[in-house]
Amino acid sequence: MNEALWALGRGTGIVALIMFTITLVLGITTRSGRPVAGLGRTGVADVHRVAALTGTGLVLAHVGSLYLDPYAQLRLVDFFVPFLGGYRPLWLGLGTVALDLLVVVTLVSLLRHRVGPRLFKTVHLATYALWPVAFLHALGNGTDAGSSWFTGIALACLAAVAAAVGWRLAPSYEGRGHVRTPRRVAR
Repeated sequence: MNEALWALGRGTGIVALIMFTITLVLGITTRSGRPVAGLGRTGVADVHRVAALTGTGLVLAHVGSLYLDPYAQLRLVDFFVPFLGGYRPLWLGLGTVALDLLVVVTLVSLLRHRVGPRLFKTVHLATYALWPVAFLHALGNGTDAGSSWFTGIALACLAAVAAAVGWRLAPSYEGRGHVRTPRRVAR
């Protein structure tokens, strides 16, 4: 049973990283106003939302299975207070920070219509911190971090996010995807 919990913890963590990479890349892309892969803006937003919720569910499975696994030796406090863990406290602490950010972003996203667009947008910007913190947690605490297949996944995730951020920060971003129509002047 312990090996199954350990494998579930590892697998869900890796797939959660992939799902959050997709979420972040699509979130950046959605802000451009351009359709992606024939989905259109609404389709991209829907896939973004589903990937985010799937990633969140995977993180819950990741944390839950590792909590139940006696080898991981996680304590309840490790989910809320970073850098107190007995095993690799820095890397586990980064996972805790990512989890805490994820909880806040998820709650505000689910309450989006009640909290208003300004608070939603402000809190949603925390995903720009959440992803790299979770990525570093995976690199530092993941037992597969030294394997070539995980290195390939990590590099692909990093390249996708770097390309999306680079594209978004490019000087020509401002006008992308927006068709300007002249305003009619009332006479």
